[in-house]
Amino acid sequence: MTVVLALASPAETERLGRAVGERLRPGDVVVLSGPLGAGKTVLARGIGHGLGVRGPVTSPTFVIAREHPPLPGGRGVPLVHVDAYRLGGRAELDDLDLDTDLLTAAVVVEWGEGLAELLAEEHLLIRLRRPSDDDDGDRRVAQLCGPARLIPEPACLAVP
Repeated sequence: MTVVLALASPAETERLGRAVGERLRPGDVVVLSGPLGAGKTVLARGIGHGLGVRGPVTSPTFVIAREHPPLPGGRGVPLVHVDAYRLGGRAELDDLDLDTDLLTAAVVVEWGEGLAELLAEEHLLIRLRRPSDDDDGDRRVAQLCGPARLIPEPACLAVP
């Protein structure tokens, strides 16, 4: 299933992430794709809120991977947040032992398109982009491709 959503602000990007996070279960993989500044980490932060994990969820660029345990009274699903930007390929991704994490956690991989899809039989790919190359504002477009159970309705962007 594929859905395209217009995101008017970082707050909408985070709300989309929260709605995705509310659907995730242990073993789920979310691959985030898009250019620098597209909103991948904002989306990951929203996913962390939706899962109910300890934060803050920030870019793991320099540590490559960060685990966020669930908050007491939360959903009980930890988040493993990976930044694959500096990884040299599949072998380095394998060195992170993410397949072990998939037994108990949801895994979100920034810069993972073309690399992280092999972690699970099915995954959710979210491509973020600006509507046009000359747009330096907050507007983004999100294309979500994956199993229907992981793709929220567009109404998820509405302010609660």
